[in-house]
Amino acid sequence: MEIDIYEEEQKIYDEAAARVLEIKNGAHFDFAEYAKLTKEYGGILKQLRRITRITDRTARGLHENNLDLTDKVHYDALTGIYNRRFMEDNLKRIIKTLSRSAGSELSVLMMDIDFFKKYNDTYGHSEGDICLKAIAETITECLLRPDDFVARYGGEEFVVILPNTDESGARVMANKILANIQAKNIPHEKNEVASCVTTSIGITTSEVKRGQEGSAYIKRADEALYVSKQNGRNRYTFIELKGEEV
Repeated sequence: MEIDIYEEEQKIYDEAAARVLEIKNGAHFDFAEYAKLTKEYGGILKQLRRITRITDRTARGLHENNLDLTDKVHYDALTGIYNRRFMEDNLKRIIKTLSRSAGSELSVLMMDIDFFKKYNDTYGHSEGDICLKAIAETITECLLRPDDFVARYGGEEFVVILPNTDESGARVMANKILANIQAKNIPHEKNEVASCVTTSIGITTSEVKRGQEGSAYIKRADEALYVSKQNGRNRYTFIELKGEEV
């Protein structure tokens, strides 16, 4: 039969209180009985402390697990960088913050790996995964400011968010990413523009206004990416996001 510790504690307390009242009314004080009650109460306290420690450890474990799960929701399982969901949510927050300061600019880069399907067909999907990780790492290494970040948008597509960055700064970043990826010299014999893995990039920049949507930046950057692919790949294209388009 399972014992309710809290009920036992109350029972001992009530019994002790009753004996105190009897002693006050003239009853004999029994040291043996007092020692017995003290021992029983001490045993109950030990069990309560043990339960409290277990409960605390369990609570801490649950809290840490919840933090871990929350953290994982934001990251891409393969590459370890932010995922599309985080990018979209954070982009919304960034736009809201920047819109409070007149003249603040935001740049967005959309990119993908050139002829990545052919890469997978040639080297296999395991090597394709390794390639994606290497590209994600290379892009991350290019970002030096704490507010800049890269996210995996899907498949072989990546998005770089650059708060407080004008067109000139975005162009510099695009050139840096293109050069650093090519410098990795990851073999890609089916790449039609180089013998190694390369990327194509689309850029857009706009002064941030109230009511802007992150989707407008993504759409314009994607349009610029399409132009880069049409014009030979392994390059970037810039298309401005105008105020009337947001």
